[in-house]
Amino acid sequence: MKLSARNKLKGTVVEVEKGAVNSTVKIDVGGGTIITSMITNDSVDELGLAKGKEAYAVIKASHVMVAADD
Repeated sequence: MKLSARNKLKGTVVEVEKGAVNSTVKIDVGGGTIITSMITNDSVDELGLAKGKEAYAVIKASHVMVAADD
């Protein structure tokens, strides 16, 4: 797999919750960190995502906002 995205985090799917159109997918990338993503149900089916399957959380963003409490 070759991608232009620099942030590829390999992990294990810990939960897939399907909705009417989209699914919430949670991937454990280690160190107690869970990445949560909303993708289409079609994508879940095409990727064969299910609890226990290895997958990548791929993060590609041109802007990341940062906030802090006063």
